[in-house]
Amino acid sequence: MLAPEQSTAQEDPAIAPAPKPLTIAQEIEALTDPSFMTSLARGLAVVRAFSDQRRSLTIAQISHKTGIPRAAVRRCLYTLKQLGYADSEANNFFLKPKILSLGYSYLSSTPLTVSAQPCLNSISRTLNESCSLAVIDDNEVLYVARSATSRIMSVALNTGSRLPAYCTSLGRVMLANMPDDALDTYLENVKLRAYTERTVVSARRLKEILAEIRLAGYAIVEEELEVGLRSIAVPVRGASGVVHAALNVGAQATRVSTRQLEEDFLPVLLKGAQELSVLLP
Repeated sequence: MLAPEQSTAQEDPAIAPAPKPLTIAQEIEALTDPSFMTSLARGLAVVRAFSDQRRSLTIAQISHKTGIPRAAVRRCLYTLKQLGYADSEANNFFLKPKILSLGYSYLSSTPLTVSAQPCLNSISRTLNESCSLAVIDDNEVLYVARSATSRIMSVALNTGSRLPAYCTSLGRVMLANMPDDALDTYLENVKLRAYTERTVVSARRLKEILAEIRLAGYAIVEEELEVGLRSIAVPVRGASGVVHAALNVGAQATRVSTRQLEEDFLPVLLKGAQELSVLLP
């Protein structure tokens, strides 16, 4: 059984404080390739500024969130509105359903996401808990398929939702299977902040946990992302053995024990991961 993850209140003193992260606008401006289209990058950044928590935003709010000048944000929103991807009421802008067509091209052309839903539905029915499939994208966990039986988090999770990788079972099981140099790069770029008192924010301790997960073949996270939430995840490997995604189940900590996750949930998840692996190279 994996040892319970111990939290630490401060950053590892042996590791220098991470530099202040760049704003989205600064990241865009840093790309000086003459073939790079800055206006397109800004438009995509404006789209990504919207979230479950902020479905309606003003120009000023988007500018503050992204670092993009208000005039540029205004032009992006005007263009999105003209193309039918966004609309507005008074000074508040919001995305329209047409925006889903941008992601549908990926979801409909990827064998894993197309065929995963029946498998996730079967796992959810068997365990009577929500089940998710995710990949690592831009240092975050990106949900590509989900079967929900009930809402156990304060934040609604759907296909396309993103969560931090370092304090989620989905993220940890994928980080644990990264090459060492890729993991080092991830840890250099990510800001480890505490979501609860149990969140591990020491890079050194996190690497130890990931090494344990790599050996065990699964990850359990105990209330590190949200109080009262316990989850377990397994890797989804292709025929070559490379981890392409992760499969997990989350449950209320008061209702499902760690022992139940390992004895009852883990075998079901491993079987599901094996079924999905045939879809991957």
